[in-house]
Amino acid sequence: MKYVPKETTDDDLIQQYLDKGGKVSKGKTKPLAYDLGISKGTWGNKLTKEEKEAKGLK
Repeated sequence: MKYVPKETTDDDLIQQYLDKGGKVSKGKTKPLAYDLGISKGTWGNKLTKEEKEAKGLK
């Protein structure tokens, strides 16, 4: 992929931040809960007790 800087990026400010000891890192994320729905209609909704039993969870 080709890197294309955005027009709103101010390279001078970024360089000043890095020169003062700042660093850029990737943040940590939590894994998704095992009982979250992943289909389009149920995204983010947890499974009901009956659905968990049907899937064999817990």
